[in-house]
Amino acid sequence: MIGVDFGTLSGRAVVVRVDDGAELGEAVHEYAHRVIEDTLPGGEVRLGPDWALQSPQDWRDVLRIAVPKALAVAGVPASQVIGIATDFTACTVLPATAEGTPLCELLPDRPHAWPKLWKHHAAQPQADRITALAAERREPWLPRYGGRISSEWQFAKGLQVLQEDPEVYGLAERWIEAADWIVWELTGVETRNVCTAGYKGIHQEDGYPSADFLTALDPGFAGFIDKLGQELSPLGGLAGRLTARAAEWTKLPEGIAVAVGNVDAHVTAAAADAVRPGQMVAIMGTSTCHVMPSDQLAEVPGMCGVVRDGIVPGLWGYEAGQSGVGDIFAWFAETSVPAAYTEKAAELGLNVHEYLTSLAAKQKVGAHGLVALDWHNGNRSVLVDHNLSGMIVGQTLATRPEDVYRALIEATAFGARVIVETFESSGVPVEEFVVAGGLLKNAFLMQVYADVLRRPLSVIGSDQGPALGSAIHAAVAAGAYDDITQAAAAMGKRSTAVYEPDSARADAYDRLYAEYRRLHDHFADGELLHRLRAIRNEAGA
Repeated sequence: MIGVDFGTLSGRAVVVRVDDGAELGEAVHEYAHRVIEDTLPGGEVRLGPDWALQSPQDWRDVLRIAVPKALAVAGVPASQVIGIATDFTACTVLPATAEGTPLCELLPDRPHAWPKLWKHHAAQPQADRITALAAERREPWLPRYGGRISSEWQFAKGLQVLQEDPEVYGLAERWIEAADWIVWELTGVETRNVCTAGYKGIHQEDGYPSADFLTALDPGFAGFIDKLGQELSPLGGLAGRLTARAAEWTKLPEGIAVAVGNVDAHVTAAAADAVRPGQMVAIMGTSTCHVMPSDQLAEVPGMCGVVRDGIVPGLWGYEAGQSGVGDIFAWFAETSVPAAYTEKAAELGLNVHEYLTSLAAKQKVGAHGLVALDWHNGNRSVLVDHNLSGMIVGQTLATRPEDVYRALIEATAFGARVIVETFESSGVPVEEFVVAGGLLKNAFLMQVYADVLRRPLSVIGSDQGPALGSAIHAAVAAGAYDDITQAAAAMGKRSTAVYEPDSARADAYDRLYAEYRRLHDHFADGELLHRLRAIRNEAGA
């Protein structure tokens, strides 16, 4: 099987053996355009605050470059590959023609013609409008999303296009998640997966929001559902067969199985063999996504959604998340560390993150006298407000970079604890906390999470969770296994209770967490933080 993971900055292809999930070879392709945040390619058209776009050509290049390279690394003949599956960041969504041509390839100078990356947050006013109107009308679907609709999602971004560039909106015959668009490129068949539709497209058992609701939002928005497609495909399903064109790109056999598209976080649950009720998987990287199957349906405040069959068929799938985790640490390391620290790290053969971690790990809990809010990229759960911003309280002239770095790590752990406590107080128990993603490499950070959460952390047994998870879905689509649960048991990997909480440190963290909650709740209304953002945006206009 081939699993292809399309991330924020790169795409990765992994070759996986069907019978036991062994990863035989991998290759990475860095996106040429990375994240388009300031100007469109060419540099003449400037973007506004909180924009984040991507290029579809970068995604095609992953298929063209990374897939053949991974096969070569694995030493596996292409003739042995029987299926391919992909996963994507969500909600990364693009306008396209009815034939699947991205509008940015027809209108390269129009910002709204380009795919909007998951962390495009410029649609916050539209998200606020959708939430307010849904609450006013008591729309039954709103509680399924924790009472708030995110600026990251399909409807807010679509409404932004309509209101800011109605011509592009009119030309967009399809408004489609990149997870589904890339499958369209592979198969020549348009499909819509139940996962992104449910979590990012406000689709529940009785369908999308009504045309009456959309008309009340904006009369021009009444037909938005027509751009989304009505038929949804199940996870692990067969989307179609590899076309001759895609076979030429990937160097794979024409006609092999192509699985229905999926989200990077959700496929990772299968890679960790964590597809049973109560197993929460935290995929920790630039941001963190928390996904969990459950046999119980409840309204959990601030969740990104609860969707029937959203992770595995037959169970309710919950999603929550933190908009910034690794990105926060990267921001601090890139902007706030003196040259002397960088030089010392190099002298020791460490990068800046490793050096700061080594210093922070020597401290006792609370010794830095700080508490931080992890809202540097907004708050996804449980406040669902991407116009919030971070802060660090308690700094003095004696505060050192490692103090702040540790406080930021702790803040993200406190944010995770808010999410877990919100689930459990809503009657949805978290039985096991499983960690995946790039931040697993930082053992100190993992121990902080175990201490703050006061529970053991299980760990995925793969460095390539999303790609492995996609390969597991490909195995089901190709007929090698009956369902995702069976395939995950055979191909997934997880070690239980790798990090155990230390009771003394956990007690100390309870005190700090109490202060975090006071800070969290005090600024949750966003009034001050929104005013500051407005001043910033006006000054930068």
